[in-house]
Amino acid sequence: MEAAVQPQRSRYWLDAKTKAEDPVAFAAPVETVCTVYAAAPMLEALGGHVVSTDAMTGVQALERSAPTLPRQPGRPERREFASSRHGTRSLSANCNVATGQVLAPSLGPTRTEEDFAAHIRRTVATDAGASGLFRTDQRNTHQSAALVRLVAAHDGLTEDLGVQGQSGILQSMPTRAAFLREPAHRLQFLYVPKHTAWRNQVERWCSILARRVIRRGNFASTDALRARLRQCIAYFNHTAKPFKWTYQGRPLCR
Repeated sequence: MEAAVQPQRSRYWLDAKTKAEDPVAFAAPVETVCTVYAAAPMLEALGGHVVSTDAMTGVQALERSAPTLPRQPGRPERREFASSRHGTRSLSANCNVATGQVLAPSLGPTRTEEDFAAHIRRTVATDAGASGLFRTDQRNTHQSAALVRLVAAHDGLTEDLGVQGQSGILQSMPTRAAFLREPAHRLQFLYVPKHTAWRNQVERWCSILARRVIRRGNFASTDALRARLRQCIAYFNHTAKPFKWTYQGRPLCR
């Protein structure tokens, strides 16, 4: 077919700009994110880190009921459909934007606000004297009271944080997010607009992990899953390069 049209194929897409109530307010954080990505190597040289962070939830430890058959000439690899489930884990991962390496991954049974705050605490501990700009989405666990308390303690802030649900910085998610975005803090959080998760670089790494390891895996337990993920991360870091980011915040063509 001359036009190479494949009418039998389709896929979803989301025009995030149509979801924005205020297009101007939507464009500003997108441009900021892209500017920060471009500045990441310079910030790294000055002793700071730009870290893209997110979580993969419900990662299943699946054990296939029959061995995977290797690929052969003219025949793809074949994986057994039936499997036994041995539980799930949530993976919180960071990507250092300047180097492409995965930092301080956390793998646990839950994904609570305390889990995420503990994950950020472990990440910060890898270079305790450095400043960090964390790039993440607007999930409620990323704008939590636990995270506010962590940032306040890290920066030695003694001001009254208020009471969650009632007053002060802790009052609501918008008040907490405003505090966490504050550029004067040594730990700062930069949030992408809703429906734009692809602008979070760690999502690229999560996609690589899902396609090359998790979907093709065979795990007899959650411990086996953990060991395989750590092995994959170690190999990835040995060969890591920063992701090539060319998007500059301008609207994409349809």
